[in-house]
Amino acid sequence: MENYTMEGRTYRYYGQEAPLYPFGYGLSYTTFRYRDLVLSSPVLPICANLSVSVVLENTGLWDSEEVVQLYLRWEQSSVPVPRWQLVAFRRVAVPAGRETKLSFQVLAEQRAVWAQDWRLEPGAFTLFAGGQQPGQKTRAPSEVLSARFSVTGAARPLLGC
Repeated sequence: MENYTMEGRTYRYYGQEAPLYPFGYGLSYTTFRYRDLVLSSPVLPICANLSVSVVLENTGLWDSEEVVQLYLRWEQSSVPVPRWQLVAFRRVAVPAGRETKLSFQVLAEQRAVWAQDWRLEPGAFTLFAGGQQPGQKTRAPSEVLSARFSVTGAARPLLGC
């Protein structure tokens, strides 16, 4: 095998075709609502980490668990990248009628791209938070919130941070 590219070999690189059973697919005994997605800053230096918080509310009648998922999308990259990449997730138990505020860290290394070495590049990014992948079509309703941020500075090797 000489071609090690992931394009066309995994659902993350298929283009616009959605996978039949994407990560996080499933049903719940209750309903959840996401709100107040907050990023630590809309503009980050090239080597900075991003702090994220989101509020998850159980709007149903039953105590239940939700897998909160954070995905990152590069708006433009110098090399092929996934449509979005899972950067964090957490299973959270939320009693019926209650809410919880969750905090996450998205590390600079999670924005790195492979271009003969791991590199950090400036540019625009979108962060998604919800109970499923962005754009997923399922019978189980789940919101996915999004927020944009940008990274400034000159491109550099990841080890240079």
